[in-house]
Amino acid sequence: MNGLQVSRRALLGGVLGGAAGLVLGGADAAVAAGPAHSRPLRVLVATNEPWGTYHVKPLLAEVARRGWQLTQLVPDYTQITPGDPVPVATPADAPEADLLVVTGAGDWPADCAARLRRLPLAASALAYQKPVEAPRARELRPRLRLLTASSPAEGRAFAQYLGARRPVRAVGSPQADGLPARRPEPGLVLVLTSVTHPDATGDAAPGTELLLASAEKLAAAGKRILVGLHPREDRGLWDRYEISDVPSVTASARAEAAIGIPGTVFPLVAAVGTPLVGCTDPELTVPDYLLAVCSATIDDAGAAVAAVNAAHLPDAATLADAVGPIGGSAARLLDAWQRVHRR
Repeated sequence: MNGLQVSRRALLGGVLGGAAGLVLGGADAAVAAGPAHSRPLRVLVATNEPWGTYHVKPLLAEVARRGWQLTQLVPDYTQITPGDPVPVATPADAPEADLLVVTGAGDWPADCAARLRRLPLAASALAYQKPVEAPRARELRPRLRLLTASSPAEGRAFAQYLGARRPVRAVGSPQADGLPARRPEPGLVLVLTSVTHPDATGDAAPGTELLLASAEKLAAAGKRILVGLHPREDRGLWDRYEISDVPSVTASARAEAAIGIPGTVFPLVAAVGTPLVGCTDPELTVPDYLLAVCSATIDDAGAAVAAVNAAHLPDAATLADAVGPIGGSAARLLDAWQRVHRR
């Protein structure tokens, strides 16, 4: 999109070129509270997956370090797991706030923005969005004071999704603030799932049958299968294999290669240094940058073994475009939110 200007950083581990932050656009406006230094910032977040707290969780350590208050807005408490570390509230009982952040333009964030009209509004991509303007994006655009994404490539897709013609700040992904050292185990393949069935929290991504069949082909060829489950995936579909008890980005450090349904985690796995194979489906629509980090995409399980055996990383420029800056990303994102409040 227009306005994206990237400067290259040093290579990470000899593989990944990071990208510096982008110029922030947006009109100045008064904020709801007094001077920014008077107290910690109070932020409300509304996501396209109304009860899906997993995208906000990587921010909690930096939020706590600053003494901020971050609360995710949910329609009700019925689908919140007991002990979930992410503070949640409904719009009716939400605490006072200085800023509302939406991670998309779906019905839930748009409804929250409509209800909380007096709060400054920012949009931050914490998961990929399809590069097609969302039906309710026009409701949000006039109020947006800040747009952020993890990388230049995600920024371009996010801008199209919002129908925005303005700069997007590339802050990196908070999930990449502590990338593991890669120590691949011979013959180990990480299978990255998506969501087989839609539910009230969010939609599904087609391709699970192809991925299941591919895993079977790989296991029959002597590969060890380690499954990185999407937080909303049906665990029962994969319980014949070892299921990782750590996040997929962490688990990818053990794998020689990864195969899965392209999603937000793909650039982060590539940043670890693990090559990827994508399983695609005619009904699956994802941004091109998620496919670009794959060494191959397949639509036939019979091609899985050869594709995994030949898997390799993309070039450094492609990785830099898809991944964005590495390290300190949660801090950069919160800094950007704070600047909105100071205006």
